[in-house]
Amino acid sequence: SGSGTAERWVGVGEREGRIYSSLVSSRNYGFGHGMGRSGDIMEPQPKAVGSSILVQLTKALVMDCMKRGAGLKGGDKDGGGPVSCGIVLPVCTGMSVALILSSLRKHVQADEDTDEDHPQPLQDVVLWSRIDQKSCFKAVLSAGFKCIVIPTRTEGDSVVTDMDALRHNMNTYRGRVLAVISTTSCFAPRVPDQIDDIGKLCSSEDVAHIVNNAYGLQCQATVKLINRACVVGRVDAIVSSTDKNFLVPVGGAIITSPKEDTIQAISKTYAGRASSAPILDLFITMLSMGLNGYKNLLEERRMLMVEFQSTFQQIAAKHGERSLSCPKNTISYGITLNSLSQPIEGELPDQIGREMTSLFGSMLFTRCVSGTRVVAKGGAKTISGQNFVGFGSSTDDYPHSYLTAACAIGLTKDEMKEFFNRLDKCFKDFWTKRRKQVKKKAKQELVEQEGRTQS
Repeated sequence: SGSGTAERWVGVGEREGRIYSSLVSSRNYGFGHGMGRSGDIMEPQPKAVGSSILVQLTKALVMDCMKRGAGLKGGDKDGGGPVSCGIVLPVCTGMSVALILSSLRKHVQADEDTDEDHPQPLQDVVLWSRIDQKSCFKAVLSAGFKCIVIPTRTEGDSVVTDMDALRHNMNTYRGRVLAVISTTSCFAPRVPDQIDDIGKLCSSEDVAHIVNNAYGLQCQATVKLINRACVVGRVDAIVSSTDKNFLVPVGGAIITSPKEDTIQAISKTYAGRASSAPILDLFITMLSMGLNGYKNLLEERRMLMVEFQSTFQQIAAKHGERSLSCPKNTISYGITLNSLSQPIEGELPDQIGREMTSLFGSMLFTRCVSGTRVVAKGGAKTISGQNFVGFGSSTDDYPHSYLTAACAIGLTKDEMKEFFNRLDKCFKDFWTKRRKQVKKKAKQELVEQEGRTQS
């Protein structure tokens, strides 16, 4: 349990950190009690002093890394930068968003209870700037709110925030809006939301603002944008993933805020204790990596960006495609795949569908390439009753089919080169396979025609 020894302590409660398997005990270094208490995820546990100290040390290390490594600004308890206060949770970014929303609802209800003579309208709406990733949308629904999907707009190849649509919906649901959720890390052609402008709007409308910063810590432009948003507007909480930013197993998130009371409310909203395993993973990684190690990883990614983008562009051009120009997204890059859905000699237009583009993604995966996303033009998906037209591109009518790949933290130069080699070969194999299918079909039709003639 991380506190005392078996000789000193006698446990007679229903939960005493007892672990049957020695392998499980070793895997968790004896930290069986987890973190927090039933009423507060960050409250120290008297009979698990080691676990309690571990949680506080990990929070201090990771917040220092976010400030001195990534470049986010700190502050004091009265407010300031985006990393003024924080909490490390053993849950994913989506569940963290749901937890933040629940804490905001409790805060609003407390305010309403103080003025019984003038009841406020129910704040049951969350405005969400559309990004085609299921977790955040489901987080809003899981927290019991109505999610209004704010459409985006295209600007060149980029899919960007539609501030006019956001203002329109803010007016439409005036008095009912609890929060706006924006996103700063996303798949191309989507680019980070204009969170500084969103922050200004939320400040003027007295509406909470949550920033989904899943893997944005590795991007200098995103970090600067978050710092600016906290200065010029309102930002209540920023959620960042542990696995995507610090190279640990999936299962953790860091919530930071300019305000101490926001973090305290989130901490007190978590139901029950929590596993400390993801926190332990992060603690070990912080000690192994060190601040300089983290800075080196960020610099290595930055150095690879130019080569990644240029090589991606060269391969696209080689096969009759082009790169998507999304300069505000420097993590995820895209190339068009429009030619894949065009008929070749021997094919009729009605014989070619979206599945030809999807096939390319399958071919990459069977060649052991993971992490790429192939989005065929004209798709749709229904999530919890909400229909998303053009799903994958974060807008209803994106004009291209495309492929994305990320130059993310931890990527090595050798991995990058091997990816591009396999991508180039996949293009060649795709067209070779398709031409063979056309010849095979033509041969079959000829045989059938000869058979009909003879009969």
